[in-house]
Parts: sequence; structure tokens; C-alpha cells
Amino acid sequence: MTLSFLKWLKFNFTNPQTRLLLILTVVVFMIIIAVGMTTYYSSKSVLQQELSEPQHQMLRISMNDIDEVIRESDQIAVKIALNGNVYKFLTNEVQGSYRNITELVQFLETLISSTPFIKSAYIYDMARESMVAFPQGYSSSIANFPDSDWVGVADELEERPILVKQRKISTGSGQSMPQITLFRKIMITGELKGIIAVNFKTEQMFEHMLLSSVSDLDSHRFILDIDNQPLYDLGNYAVGEGAVSQVLTQLDGEKLGEFKHEGKILLASQTISPYTGWRYLSVISQESLLANAQKIRNIVFIVSLLALVAGAATITFYNAAAFRPVRRMRQLLSGYDQERISPEQIDLEKIMGQLLTDHAQQAINLRQTLPEASSKFLMDIYNGNMTGNREMGEKWRRYFKEWSDEPLAIAMLSIDDYHAWCERFKKSDHSLLKFAIANIIAELLSGQWRVLTADMGSDRMLVMLQPLQPWRNSRAGTAIGEAISMIPQLLKFKVSSGVSDYHEGLMQLQRAMHEAESALDYRLYRGYERVILFEEISGKQLPENTSEKHEFMTQLTETVEAGRGEEAMKALDKMISRMRYEQWHPSSAMAFLEAVAATLERIRVNRETEGCGLEVSGLRTMHLEAVCDLLRQQIGTLAEWFGSLMLSKDFILCQQMITFMNNHLEDPVSIQEIAEHAGIGSSLASQLFKQEMSDTIHGYFTKLRMERACELLLDTDYRISEIASMVGYQHENSFIRVYRKYKDITPGKYREMMRNRRDALLES
Repeated sequence: MTLSFLKWLKFNFTNPQTRLLLILTVVVFMIIIAVGMTTYYSSKSVLQQELSEPQHQMLRISMNDIDEVIRESDQIAVKIALNGNVYKFLTNEVQGSYRNITELVQFLETLISSTPFIKSAYIYDMARESMVAFPQGYSSSIANFPDSDWVGVADELEERPILVKQRKISTGSGQSMPQITLFRKIMITGELKGIIAVNFKTEQMFEHMLLSSVSDLDSHRFILDIDNQPLYDLGNYAVGEGAVSQVLTQLDGEKLGEFKHEGKILLASQTISPYTGWRYLSVISQESLLANAQKIRNIVFIVSLLALVAGAATITFYNAAAFRPVRRMRQLLSGYDQERISPEQIDLEKIMGQLLTDHAQQAINLRQTLPEASSKFLMDIYNGNMTGNREMGEKWRRYFKEWSDEPLAIAMLSIDDYHAWCERFKKSDHSLLKFAIANIIAELLSGQWRVLTADMGSDRMLVMLQPLQPWRNSRAGTAIGEAISMIPQLLKFKVSSGVSDYHEGLMQLQRAMHEAESALDYRLYRGYERVILFEEISGKQLPENTSEKHEFMTQLTETVEAGRGEEAMKALDKMISRMRYEQWHPSSAMAFLEAVAATLERIRVNRETEGCGLEVSGLRTMHLEAVCDLLRQQIGTLAEWFGSLMLSKDFILCQQMITFMNNHLEDPVSIQEIAEHAGIGSSLASQLFKQEMSDTIHGYFTKLRMERACELLLDTDYRISEIASMVGYQHENSFIRVYRKYKDITPGKYREMMRNRRDALLES
């Protein structure tokens, strides 16, 4: 056996290929072992030395960012302390003046709204134990204020101007939650009169806490207050209070250190804020630090063994298999000159294998990107971005090779009551839910239909259908209806759909899309979870625009701002009843409803009334009854608010000025003339109008003129120059410049865009 082995060894050493393989195998094995072991021990030392300083620098960066947040908050507290209304609140003999409290709350709201990391602010009058806060408002006694347990902090503030600390506040359910607050004294003539409390949003305040620069390290970061009590922490390595205490004891003021805890070596780094006294602490497990190095060491050792085994196996089977790859290559390259392939060209098999692998990967990538390209193709057709027959034909043949020339149908799917759906589900889940809708449609229809879905954004999804059987026997509406009936069972929300007629030819796709969209609009009358066929509504035409729309909007504005809510609701109910009786086209009906909602929203925003605004864009996904209820609720809220202001003399004067503006939109009226109509001076008029309407007289007058210009552009055929004159502008260029500033579009482009949309609906 020994003799046979020696003969085998001699034979292989005389062969240049096997001799080279053996030498390379041994050399590579030794190099890998040496590099692996050297890398492990050197990386262990380097990582321990070099990681600590970056960790400390990251802590300082986090500390500086958080200190900057506190400095900015302290500056805001100083602004509050120096405000004149605060001085009046603390020194007036009679406290609770409506004007003083209102201006003070508005001042607090302005400061807090411009600062993302402040949640609320309180001003405490120590003498009278009263409170003004945003958003809570005014409270004449701390006994009536929900968060007043902190007022005893005055003793802690005695020797310092500010104090930042964590406290517990009640959540109203018998539990408490931590709250970090900045306290600052208010001194008047050297005497402590009050305290300002600024409450932070914890997550926004500490969002600057940086994570580890090495993603797989087991680490944890802490922020401790001056009493070493935890304020905030984050990380993926559990560190108990005992370990934290041990770290603080062993560091003893040093910024870096190493210590053992429960048999594990931990690396620690700390820094202390000179501004707040808070301690920033970082703890990292050395085991996780060296985990990668250990893995590399083990992998290198295994690879070196595998290299040695592979080399030996290659030498052993070389003679028997030396020419097998060449024969395989000759089969693969049968169309080429086989005489050029010699036994020495064994590496050709590897080259050809790589080429085939690359080709297969490209084919996989093409199959994965094809649905996205197909969906974009449909989106371009819908938006009118692709009109060339040649380009459309080329892309159709490229993306839809499996589709035939049979007629197609389009279904436009829409999530019912989209605004409520957005509030119900997290924004991060929206794309996933719409992807689930597409999967449900594809799974249920794939047996009898060719199906392609395209996400249209917002609430909508387009589905292109082609039957696999004769199209005259295939009901696209029935198939879509069965599919969307499964969505509430699986996803717990409802979807409606409009379905077009069948159309032959690629050039009819855009028409089919508009048909499906027009049919979907009839959800306004028919309700949720409906499948509406275009053939059912194709005979209905758009009604002509009438002047009643402008008259109704004017009446609605006047009655709401006059506090006559019931009268405004009756006028709305009358228009809705007429809409049902005359069966307005959904596009006209929805345009009217959106105009009502926009008018109410404009009233709410211009007057800064209480309550939430209307989502005008979400009305198109709602049933008529739901839209009416929403509008009635908004009318009631606004009218009630305006009714409460009717006794305000300043408000009445502003309403007189607004009425004068509406009656003189086409006249070159000055601010002085508007003020004289109300019987007051121009300076006082400007001050009262800004206070009550949150806008200047000129700005409000311009908005009224631009709204009137929009109506004239849409409902009449007057030239731009004529409309400019009708809304008080002598020069057309001045009107266009102002219109573009307020509407982000020129008057001509606005008219063209709105009429193209109306013409598209008429053609469908």
C-alpha cells in the first residue's frame, strides 16, 4: 500500500497541473491560517482601544444636541417671562381680563407651535395661585387645574434661575407617566412673582440620542439626572440597575472604563452636561464587540481546511475527470469552431457557466421589473403622458406578450370613505393593504382572466381585464363584484368599483379608464361596496352650470358668519334635495359639495375657529348621506362659534367691512374707504381686522377677489382682461401676477385644466 501511494504521489508530481495545484493548495492553506489568526488577535486589541473614544464622542454629540434643545426652551421661557401680557397677568389687581388672557394664550400658542419639542407651557401666579396655560387655557385656581402638583418647585428654584427635572403626572385613569419639565422664575422688582413651566415632548427631545455606529453590537445608552435617576435609555443590550450602579462606582468621574459584571466584560463611557448636570452613559458588551472577529477566525480556519480538502480531492480525481469539462464545453459550443478548443482550455467551462448564470439572472430581473413597468405604462396612458401610437405599440408588445388582441375592460377600484380609512390604519400599512387588494383581485380572477393592477395613488387602483374565454360571455362587472366582496372579510374595510365597457384596440384604453372613473363617481348616490357598470349610467349628461352656485355660497357664508346655523342647514338640505330630484351628474354634484366644504373650510381657517377642518379631497370617496352629515356638523359648529361672537363689537365692525368688500369687488376701493364705511379710522380698522380675522384688510380683500375670479373663469367665457376688470384690476398683467401668487397657477391654465377635465367627463 505504501509503494502504491508513493507511485501515485510520484505520478502526480510529474504532472505540471497537479504539482501546481498541490503547491498552491498548501501555500494558500498556510496564508489563510496566518492571516486569520493575526487578524483575530490584532482586531481584538484595536477594537478595544479604538471603539471607546468614538462612543464617548457620540455621547457628547447627543449631549450637545439635547443641551441645545434645553437652551432654546429656556430662551422661550425668557420670552414668556418678559412678555407684557404676562406682567399684566401677574400684577393687575383684577385678574382674568378676556383680552389679556386671550392675547397671552395666543402668544403661548405661537411660541409652542413653532417649536417641535415643546408640548405645553404654564404660567403660575404664586400670589393668587392661578394659572394660564396652553393648550389648557386660564384657571383661576390651581385646584381646578389638572396638572398643578409641581407648584412647590419654588423652593428648589430659590438658588438657581432655572431647573430641569423629571416629574410624574396623572393620566386621568389612576396611573401616572413621566414628564420632563423646565422651570424658570419670574422676578418683578426683585420679588418672585410666578413660575414658568415648559413641558417637553420626550421622544422629540431625545431623538438626538445616537444609536451605535456598529449595528450588531450589544450596547445600551442612558441619560441620568443629577440624582443618577434614569430619564431616558435605548439599546439592544439589557443592563440592570445593579450594573449601572457598578459602572458609576468604578468610573468614579473617569470618562472611559472597563469592568466585569455577571461574568461578562463591559466597556463603559460617560460624559456630564455642564448645563443640566445630566449624566450620559454608554455600556457595550465586549463579547459582541469581538463576536465578528471570532466568527472570522473560525470561518478562516474552516475555509483553510476546506481549501486543503478541495485541493487534495482535485488532485485525486484530476486524471479521471480532466477531459470531462472539455467534452461538456464542446456540446455547449457546438455552433463554434470545435478545433479551437484544446484539452488545455479547461477554464472555458467556468467562463461559459458564468455567462449562463448571468443570463439567467437577467431573465429573473426582467420578470421582476415587468409588472412595475406595465403599471407605469397604464399610469402614463391615464395621465395623457403617452399619446404616440408607435411608442404605445412598442411598449404594449414588450410588456404584454401574453395578452391577445381581444377586447379589454377597465375597472377603477376605490377605498370607501378614504379619510376614515387613513385615520383607522397607520400610514406605513397603506401600501401593504393596497398590495393585498391587488393580490386578492389577481388570485380570484387569474383562472378566467388576464389581470394587471396599477396603484393610482391615494384611494384608487386600476385593474385591466381581458377574458381567457370568448369576451361576449364574460362579465367583468360580475367578476370584480365577487372579488371585492371578499375584501371586507379579509381586510376589514370596503371597496367600490366602476367598470367600463369592452373596447378593442390599444388606443381605446384611455377612454375605458375614463368610463370606469365616471361609473365609480355614482358611488355618491348608490353607496359603499358597489360595482357600477358604465353601461348603466352612460346616457346621463352633465348639466349646465348656473348662477345659483355663487348665490348659495354667498348665502351660506352670510348665514354661517351670522350664527344662523339652522337657516344655513335648511338651505343646504334644499340644494341636496334638488340634487337628488334632478339626479345631478356625480361630477357636478361632487363639485358643488366640495365647493361647500371649501367655503366652510375657508371660513374656519380665516376666522381661526375651533374644531377640525374638512378633508375636501376625501369627499369623493363618501356616500351622499355621509357627506351631508359631515357638512351639517361643520355648519353647526361654525354657526355656534360665530353666534358666540355676535355680541362682540369688534367682530360686528369686521363683518360690516367684509360686506362692503363683497359689494365692491370690482371697484378700486381703498382701505380708508372700507374703514369709513364701518365708521372708524383706517389705523384702528387695520388693527381690529387683524385681531379678529387673522389677516390684513388688503389680504382678505384680495382673497375675496381671487375666489370670485375662479368662479368667473369656470362658469363664464369672459376674457382674462374682462375678468380682471370685474374683480377690481385695471391692468391684466397685475391681475395675473396676483392670481398666480395666491393660486400657484395662471388664470388661463386654471380655466384650461378645469375645462379639459369637464370635457373628458362629457366624452365618456
